[in-house]
Parts: sequence; structure tokens; C-alpha cells
Amino acid sequence: MAAAAAVVSEPWPELEQAKQQRRRELLLTGPALEERVRAAGGRLPPRLFTLSLLHYLEVSGCGSLREPGPGLAQGLPQLQSLVLRRNALGPGLSPQLGPLPALRVLDLSGNALEALPPGQGLGPAEPPGLPQLQSLNLSGNRLRELPADLARCAPRLQTLNLTGNRLDAFPAELFRPGALPLLSELAAADNCLQELSPDIVHLASLKTLDLSNNQLSEIPAELADCPRLKDVNLRGNQLKDRRLEKMVGSCQTKSILEYLRVGGRGGGRGKGKADLEKEESRRRKRERRKRESGEGEEEEVDEAGRLLLRVLHVSENPAPLTVTVSPEVRDVRPYIVGAVVRGMDLQAGNALKRFLTSQTKLHEELCGKRTAATVASHELRAVRGPLLYTARPPQDLKIVPLGRKEVKARDLVRQLQLEAEEHRKQRKRQTVSGLHRYLHLLDGKEQYPCLLDAEGDVISFPPITNSEKTKIKKTTSDLFLEVTSATSLQICKDAMDALILKMAEINKHALESKEEGAVSDTETDALPGQHPDAKTDPGAEEGGPAPLLVEQVRVVDEEGRLKVVYPSKSDLDLPAALVTVLR
Repeated sequence: MAAAAAVVSEPWPELEQAKQQRRRELLLTGPALEERVRAAGGRLPPRLFTLSLLHYLEVSGCGSLREPGPGLAQGLPQLQSLVLRRNALGPGLSPQLGPLPALRVLDLSGNALEALPPGQGLGPAEPPGLPQLQSLNLSGNRLRELPADLARCAPRLQTLNLTGNRLDAFPAELFRPGALPLLSELAAADNCLQELSPDIVHLASLKTLDLSNNQLSEIPAELADCPRLKDVNLRGNQLKDRRLEKMVGSCQTKSILEYLRVGGRGGGRGKGKADLEKEESRRRKRERRKRESGEGEEEEVDEAGRLLLRVLHVSENPAPLTVTVSPEVRDVRPYIVGAVVRGMDLQAGNALKRFLTSQTKLHEELCGKRTAATVASHELRAVRGPLLYTARPPQDLKIVPLGRKEVKARDLVRQLQLEAEEHRKQRKRQTVSGLHRYLHLLDGKEQYPCLLDAEGDVISFPPITNSEKTKIKKTTSDLFLEVTSATSLQICKDAMDALILKMAEINKHALESKEEGAVSDTETDALPGQHPDAKTDPGAEEGGPAPLLVEQVRVVDEEGRLKVVYPSKSDLDLPAALVTVLR
């Protein structure tokens, strides 16, 4: 019997290694996983659920995985990110996943889920089984309906992706007042939706709504009353209003919402008294929501203390930067946004150190230790566009990493693994620091994501490192920023928003230091043989702070079709009392 037990446990050496190293992250994928899961009855091995320190767990690309197996919730109470994509989970989840009190990211995309009823779903509703969940990805399944108690199970949900299912309606409970007060992104394209409830107006934080390629015939006027809605996609439906049908294919969101707001075809003319009263009632509600959310208030704010950002649109830019995304990244790390920021002053005092520290803090917090997203910054003058975001086998990907010589990605990862092991021995502890903490994110990957410039050089290898070629220096004033993610486009945008806001704060502090006569900081920190930047602030002559210039960057597919542009009108939606965004 002992020999038989040894045979069963032998195929999972990575679990024993993770336990010995007290790992907080674990990725299981690759061809060998298929056979081992099949031998375990289509479930994950119970020993996996004894790794109680895990914060991140990914099991992906396993066609024999039909259910996680019992013990996940009890054994992994500290889990923050759970990625179970491109497996064969379904038709339900038995047993249910929750309660998972610390979980923030849940990705169940690309499975065979048909329903998530109580006991075979995400977790209990009372008390909430997923109280901290922010991002839920259920795309690419076979769901015909959503659990009615979803909002009670995950009340802090911010991003919900339902694309590519068989839904014909949303549960009424999803739109009840106060049910999902933080939901900002709802994607339900490529379903069978026939109706959209007017109660969607109760999603007070909704910014992005994608209902393309469904069977909607009418759009409720109340949609225009969502106080924060900036981006709507209604293409590919069967709308009865022919003018609206034409508008959704050619007009911006603002025009579409305005058309809905005035009651559709004909504007406000020819309406009856009841229609006008209804419209006035909606207007009053809209104004009340703005007051309650702080929008539209004329606060007494000192203009000199307010941060300034100016957005340069692609149409205004004679040489805009473009990123082309190749199909190879689809199953590796599919999401990317970029932006160009001009006018940074990194020479004054410790501005450069503060900027780099802010990126580290972003990675630790909002980006979930790079499991949710990775931020990278580049010296714009060294970036040769257009750029290509693609994926390559580790043995074919070459990069000059920060502070190192040119190396193949395969050899770089091996070097970092050896360094990590040496650090463990020297410090006599199980944890590691620096880049070594992120190596697990590449475990089992047959291709690595990378960003190439027009000269074919790799300038970024997420989530590990940038290239020495585009390294940021104290003399850097213009930067190219990129954020990549394997989980969500919205997390890319959120991270970019946070980074640009921090850059504006750092720049303002640097300018104030100069005004206070801190010239010595600039002279001391200048690189040998270089003079301090003699540029004057364009806003100084006018007695006001100079705005950072944020240039839009387009991300397109290989056919040139637009995938995303940042910042769009729904991005950089920052508190007006702190930041003024000039568009």
C-alpha cells in the first residue's frame, strides 16, 4: 500500500517544492498536467489545498480538469487570485468555490460552465462568500443564466466579464439599488440578451458597458442616466429604432446617450405632457445623483494646488505612437494599454527615486504583486515606433535586461532562479525579493510576452523586466508607459490612471522645490558632464502650474483595427478637486 501511495504522490513534485519553499504563488500548466489531472479523477490533488500560504493560484489549459475538488476554500483561506481558465470545468462547480474571504480576482474563462446554482456556484450569499472580490471573468463558457445571488455573494465587484456565453437576460437582483455600488465595467458581448432593464441606472459607478452582438431590440432611456457611463458598445443588435441603429455603429457614446436622454427619434418635440414630466423627473434624479457623488459641486479649490494634465488626441498628434498586438499573446498575456507622458522633471531632489518607488508600490498593491498587471516605463527618446506586442518561445526571445548583458529569456529565467536559490541559502529564509518573486508567473509558459520596437529590439519582457535600451534616467523628461495584464483590460487602465496621477504629484512637488530655491538638488543630482535642464515651465510665465502632456496611444490588431486607445474619455476620471484634465 505504501508503494502505491508513493506512485500516486510522485507526479506532483511542484507541490512538495512549494510547501518547502513556503511559496505564495503557484502556476500549474503544460501538457504533463493533463495526464496527472486525468489520473486524479478530473480534479486537483487534495495535497494542493494544504498550501495554506498561497496568495495566487493558476491552473490553466487542462482539458481534463472538470472540477476543482473539495477542500479549496478550507485549505486556501489567504488566496487573493484564482485563475482556472481554459480548462473543462462544468456544467457546475461542485462543491462551490467559496467562501474565500481574501479573494480579489477570479478567472473562470474558457470553460464549460452552464449554470452556477446554490451549492454548485461561486459561494454563499449570506454571509457573502466572496466579500473582497473585485474582478470576475466568466467569459467563454455556456452559461444560460447568472446566479440570482451574485451581487450578494460578491458585493464589492468592480469588473464583470460575461462575454461569449448564452445569456438571454440579466437577473433583476443584479440591478437593484445598491446591489453593486462599485461595478465600473460590465462586458456581456456575444450572448443572446433580448432585453435590458431600465434598472441598470442603479449601477452608479458603471463606466464601460459592452452589449454588442446580442438580440436587443430596444435600449431603455434610463441608460443615459447612469451618472459615470462613458463608453457604450451596442453594435450588432436588432434595434427597432433605425436612427439609433445607425448611431451605435458610427457615433461616440456621448451622442448615443444624448439621443436616449431626449427620448429617441425627434428629440423633445411633439412629446405629450406625461413624456415631458417623465423626462423632467429623470433630469432631477440625474442632478441628485451628481450631487450625492460629488460631481458638479463648485468647490472652493485653490487652482495653484490642483494638478494639471492635458490630453493630446491622436488626431492632433502629427506622429502618434501605435502598438500592434499579434495573435500569439492571446493565450499568454492578451491585454495592453500605452501612453506617452511629456514634461516630467526627474532631476529635482529625489524625484526619480519617488517615481520608481511609486511603480513598486503599484505592483505590490493595485497590481497584486504583478499577478493582475505589470507596469513598465521607458525613455521615450530611445523608443522607436511603431511597436509590436507579441509572444516568442523562451529560446528565441533576446533582451538586454536592466543592468545586465544581452541574454535569451530562457537563460535569464534560469539565472534568476539560481540567484533566488542562492539568496535563500545566504539569508536562511524561504522568501525572495526583487525580480525573483515574479518568476512563478512564467512557470509552464511555452511562449513569453514581449514588446518590440521598430528595430526589432525587445524593450519589455513582462512581467519580469525592461530593456537597458530604454532605461529611465534623471535627465528623462518624456516617457512611454505600458501596462500589460493576463486578466483584464480594465486593470490595465486603472493601473495607468494611478501611475499618471502619481507622476503629476511628483512633478508638482519637483516644480515647487525649484520655486523654493532648491537649485542645489538639481545641480547635485545631474549626471557627470551634464548640465541641469534649463527648460522653463510653460505655465510659469502665466503664473500657473505647467500641465503634464499625456498623448494618446492606439493599440491595434494586425489588420489595423482599433482594440483600445488610452486615455479615452472614460479614462483619467480623477477627482476634480485634485486634478484638472484638459481634453
